[in-house]
Amino acid sequence: MAQTMDTNRTTATMKAIVQRTYGSADTLRLEDITRPAMKDTEVLIRVHAAAINHADWVYTTGRPLVSRLAFGLREPKSAVRGKDVAGVVEAVGHNVTQLRPGDEVYGELEDGSFAEYAVGPADLFALKPANLSFGQAATVPVSGNTALQGLRDAGKLQPGQKVLINGASGGVGTFAIQIAKVLGAEVTGVCSAENAEQARSLGADHVIDYAGEDFTKSGLRYDLIFDLVGNHPLTALRHSLTPKGTLVLSSGTGGRVLGPMVRILRALVMSLFVSHTLRTGLLNGNKENLDLLRALIEAGSITPAIDRTYQLSETSAALRYFAEEHARAKIAITV
Repeated sequence: MAQTMDTNRTTATMKAIVQRTYGSADTLRLEDITRPAMKDTEVLIRVHAAAINHADWVYTTGRPLVSRLAFGLREPKSAVRGKDVAGVVEAVGHNVTQLRPGDEVYGELEDGSFAEYAVGPADLFALKPANLSFGQAATVPVSGNTALQGLRDAGKLQPGQKVLINGASGGVGTFAIQIAKVLGAEVTGVCSAENAEQARSLGADHVIDYAGEDFTKSGLRYDLIFDLVGNHPLTALRHSLTPKGTLVLSSGTGGRVLGPMVRILRALVMSLFVSHTLRTGLLNGNKENLDLLRALIEAGSITPAIDRTYQLSETSAALRYFAEEHARAKIAITV
């Protein structure tokens, strides 16, 4: 029987990146805090690596303001940031049977991975790809799952179809290029000229430099547009779709209050009255997708692309780089 541990009785401490108030990356501090308690259906992970995501920036800044309805109106409900995690199972809850102490795993947390230890539901973790380091594995769960669900589930991408990925050099975009190729599509990536070679190396058949060409005015049509940026009007994006094409929206910018929600809601309403299908990307973490991503990674079909790696104590600088320097690919945090 797998070893279990009642972490509710421990007063052991750990180092973690803590946020007490909303603000810039400077609000993040490295502190000693009590290890998280573990429920019967959860596992305690000794964190070896984490990764930066757009959601971490939203949670840190509290912008758009509507996000505070979930995160906390005046201050964050949870003090420790971080969603992506890779590490070793330290202990399992009494009702956990699929994992055991010593297993090397990766997964997606609601929050809490910027720390030496993290706790989460066992069914959100999967065995880590054997051919990846912990740092590489930690960059996969959120972005890889977002790309997979956006293309396969929301976009219904089929072999032979043409897909355009707007934002092909970002964390999700680098996975989306590779997953689209696995699904048999002809891939066009939109990114800066600086990142064009990266997009090609990941499998993009065509690359458009957004600074030199507006793809919505090229006259080319795509079966699926996966928009990770939100820098074109919906009407312009629809003009670049085939008559029965699909537009999948994921992330993007917007106003300080509602962010991209207005644009997404407008797209969902518009979809009721036009021949195109307009959808938002699905954002549900699950073990089945992690198992599939692991299989693709171990087969050599997908490789995480990493821009920079920081230490846990440098998380504030990592988040600042992500937000201000428009990081390409993923940023890993080693613990």
